[in-house]
Amino acid sequence: MSDIDAGYDGGHGDVDYGHYEAGQEHGALDQLHQAHGSEADYNNQYGVYENDHHADTSTDYNHGTHVAFDQGPSVHYEADEYTNYSHDASVDDHVFAAEGSENAHQAEFGEMDALQARFDSAFMNGTEFHGGSAGLGIASS
Repeated sequence: MSDIDAGYDGGHGDVDYGHYEAGQEHGALDQLHQAHGSEADYNNQYGVYENDHHADTSTDYNHGTHVAFDQGPSVHYEADEYTNYSHDASVDDHVFAAEGSENAHQAEFGEMDALQARFDSAFMNGTEFHGGSAGLGIASS
């Protein structure tokens, strides 16, 4: 900015006064905002189920009787009695189950904001005063 003053002429009959001012302004604004982030996760779950059941039974029963009788050369007696019982049983149960799950997730993000502004301005003004009948006038610019 500059100022030029013509000043006062010393107090004589006519008064001259002048003032001149000029300047420039320059400005700028820069702003940058940046953000970045990420996330990741992983999950798994597995299960195995098994159930066994066994049952077994067995029953055996034997009964026997033998009678033999001999008397002399002409008498002969023989009796047989026999019982056999058998029981078998079997039960078998088996259950098998498997279950599983697995998942993964990943996310990322980025963000950027930018602001930029430029401005220029210039100004100039001047005042000129002449005493007496000349009055007030604006200096040419």
